[in-house]
Amino acid sequence: MEGHDGKSAVTESYAPRPARTDSDHSSGAGSAHGTPEDTAAVTTVEELQATKKGWFAYFKTRDFYIVLALGQILALCITSTNTFSSLLVEQGTSIPAFQTFFNYVLLNIIYTSVTLYRYGFKRWCRLMLKDGWKYIILSFLDVQGNYFFVLAYRYTTILSAQLINFFAIVIVVIVSFIFLRVRYHITQVVGILICIGGVGILIGSDHITGATSGDGISKGNQVKGDLFALVGATCYGISNVVEEFLVSKRPLYEVVGQLGFWGMIWNGAQAGIFDKQQFRTATWNGKVGGYLTGYTLILSLFYSLTPIMFRLSSAAFFNISLLTGNFWGVCIGVKVFHLSIHWMYPIAFVCIIGGLLVYFVGKKVLGEATKPWLGKNQEQGVTGVGTARRRVVRGDTVV
Repeated sequence: MEGHDGKSAVTESYAPRPARTDSDHSSGAGSAHGTPEDTAAVTTVEELQATKKGWFAYFKTRDFYIVLALGQILALCITSTNTFSSLLVEQGTSIPAFQTFFNYVLLNIIYTSVTLYRYGFKRWCRLMLKDGWKYIILSFLDVQGNYFFVLAYRYTTILSAQLINFFAIVIVVIVSFIFLRVRYHITQVVGILICIGGVGILIGSDHITGATSGDGISKGNQVKGDLFALVGATCYGISNVVEEFLVSKRPLYEVVGQLGFWGMIWNGAQAGIFDKQQFRTATWNGKVGGYLTGYTLILSLFYSLTPIMFRLSSAAFFNISLLTGNFWGVCIGVKVFHLSIHWMYPIAFVCIIGGLLVYFVGKKVLGEATKPWLGKNQEQGVTGVGTARRRVVRGDTVV
């Protein structure tokens, strides 16, 4: 993370150096050589920020609409994976750790292959020896976040789990403030509170309709489930901040590849220990195979797009964007599970979207793409897809 002396914990011991690109073969592997295009910025962050003025400057940029749309795509991805999980349970197959294992395998196959191609085997091995511990921690937090939240739903009510899920947002804000020196504008705080209020309406609607009832759940089990949800939310929040930090300094394929590699090991070991009994009693047929395939592909898409979201915005905005997932879940449930939409759901959705808009009021042209730990002109960051450094080096471009 970020130290008080301003030096990054993941950068090489030497400094400063030219900006690195996602396509640079040596990026993140210890090279100080960039391409001629990357060795000098065509402008500065300050000059870019001054191109549009006013409280709604960010609303006038293309990036704002990309971030807003990307947030809802990610929310739909999460909703879709939850739908596939529900369909698997209906078939008699509940193997939470094992079904996520395939996601890490796919991420490892795709992104570690790209990393090996870019770096070569020797540089990849040096990366593993030098920086592997950071990715081991990241993948551990990610795997535990997934595992404990799934576990929580076995013991507690949906209402309790959803309320505790807000703790992930609190963790993100606190950790970002303390370790990454992120300072939140009053409109960002108000936007977060409005989004949480919108989810409060969703939860209230579920409570009225009985969707969150906890029939058959003992008091002891509910306390256990609430603790599991709290651990899951904490792991999620910290892992989001760590990943935002890493993808701002490292190529996307390196971070996601390492997350897949170590996550596959953590998740595989956990599945072997805790899912053995469920695996034996699970139903295995064509439908289950199809649901597992759909779950894996969509979750891998989610993991591929999330780093871009972290670069364009932040872990905080990422988390509040996912709050619309409940609304999308009901929309899908109307078709798949024959649910009905309560009249409060559209109001809640509009409230959350309103909060997302308020969050960016007062932001300048680059929004949250400028990271305070990367230097005045983001010179300590990677020149990758979605980064402010890419805009500084290459002008008005996101990709």
